[in-house]
Amino acid sequence: MPAVHSFASAIDRQGRWVIIGGRTDGLHKRRPFEAFPDAGNNKNIYVIDVARKEVWSAPLSSLDSSVSEQLQSTNMEFVQHDDTLYLFGGYGFSAQAGDHITYPNICAIEVSALSDAIVQGNPVAPYIHQQEDPRFQVTGGYAGFLEGLYYLVGGQKFMGRYNPMGPGHGPGFIQEYSNAIKRFRLAFDGNQITVSQYREEIDTLHLHRRDYNMVPQIFADGRQGFTAFTGVFRYDADLPWLNSVDINDTGYTVRNDYSQLLNQYHTAHLPLYDRNGNVMHTLFFGGIGQYAYDTASGELINDENVPFVKTISRMTRYANDSVAESVMPDAMPGYLGAGAEFFEHPRAPYMDGEILDLNALQSDSRVVGYIFGGIESTVPNSFFSNTNGLSFASNRIFEVSIARDPGTGLAWQRIHQSALLNFEIFPNPAENETIIRFFAVKEMHPFLYIYDNSGKMIKGFDFGLLSPGTYTHTLSLQGYAAGNYLIKMSNGLFEKTKQLIVH
Repeated sequence: MPAVHSFASAIDRQGRWVIIGGRTDGLHKRRPFEAFPDAGNNKNIYVIDVARKEVWSAPLSSLDSSVSEQLQSTNMEFVQHDDTLYLFGGYGFSAQAGDHITYPNICAIEVSALSDAIVQGNPVAPYIHQQEDPRFQVTGGYAGFLEGLYYLVGGQKFMGRYNPMGPGHGPGFIQEYSNAIKRFRLAFDGNQITVSQYREEIDTLHLHRRDYNMVPQIFADGRQGFTAFTGVFRYDADLPWLNSVDINDTGYTVRNDYSQLLNQYHTAHLPLYDRNGNVMHTLFFGGIGQYAYDTASGELINDENVPFVKTISRMTRYANDSVAESVMPDAMPGYLGAGAEFFEHPRAPYMDGEILDLNALQSDSRVVGYIFGGIESTVPNSFFSNTNGLSFASNRIFEVSIARDPGTGLAWQRIHQSALLNFEIFPNPAENETIIRFFAVKEMHPFLYIYDNSGKMIKGFDFGLLSPGTYTHTLSLQGYAAGNYLIKMSNGLFEKTKQLIVH
């Protein structure tokens, strides 16, 4: 098996997996000269038959350099519809550009013809089609397809070599988040890729995220769409977002009424739907997160270094549209899952949109899919060490079974959420000043942030450690231009955002 993470994938008509791009080393290094070296690029296309336990490969070196470079990049957005795999962007070293870039290209891959060619040892170039389109110069976002419409959500354009000290230190770089939901239609005639009905929605606050999980969902009203779960990075700190965004064909809804504390980076995930109760579950397998659940104490552990975790968690949307987070009783057998992908079992009962039909499962255990690849770390916080070998690309496959007990349903442990922060703004709309009243249901350390309509933070307040009680803060609006502002409060565990209108 190849060892690879952060790759693009597809399934051909025979059920074989096609693996393109990604990296063969571990988590990227902090020092710029060590980060994302060309030697760690995945320079082969792999075909994997998991049932027969066979692997074939073809080198990218046989392709034109512009195609070869993009197809060995990391964190390409990808989506498969029927037998065509579309690839967008991706980040990596370009010999043509002489630097690390985000590729301004879209590719269409004829999946089954490509995999047949690799298995038979034939040329692969006839089945790979690339054309330049700067609208898709994105890495670390997420792509999806639903009812004829394609989506490209979030992500960034990163030009230059990674440097944790920022663009003004050492080798500089350009980093531009897309802050967008891009909706469009695609047509591929075997040669030309045609993009039509392209439109963007920009939200510099709520869509400012990358390296996250966007998962197909059935919402409480029966409509299908996607949820963009958490991701990174917040404006005020190098920490994950805790809220999510529900997306459909007409718009999006920011969900500030709950927080996702676990499994916040891109990881293998599985959506499951219970049609009898109109309940939507999403499972997240390991990866990286700010919080981890301590099974011994029953407490959440907050680590702002955002480490690798073993946690398997579940987000559940109930029929009344409320959402709760749970910790599953099982865990990953190591620090695994980040940059991995979930592959459906061909005989498991999946609905349109890659959602597992829970009601079609039998009462005993059923294999529903596999987790492959990703980063495996030997310690939780390997990012802050320059020691080699602490993390590496995984070549392991995990078979995933779901056991549905008709008497008790799926077992889980609920996360204690009594620290949920709530606040009020009055008057609203306001002119000269407004009052923010908030409630501490337990000892906590709250913060208040003010954002303008572009998503720029213009002021912040630190209230220190507070005892349980009710508190008020008078916010002067002198110097604030008329318009809409976002008021966000955080207590280190949860955050909520509300709108303030200034006249």
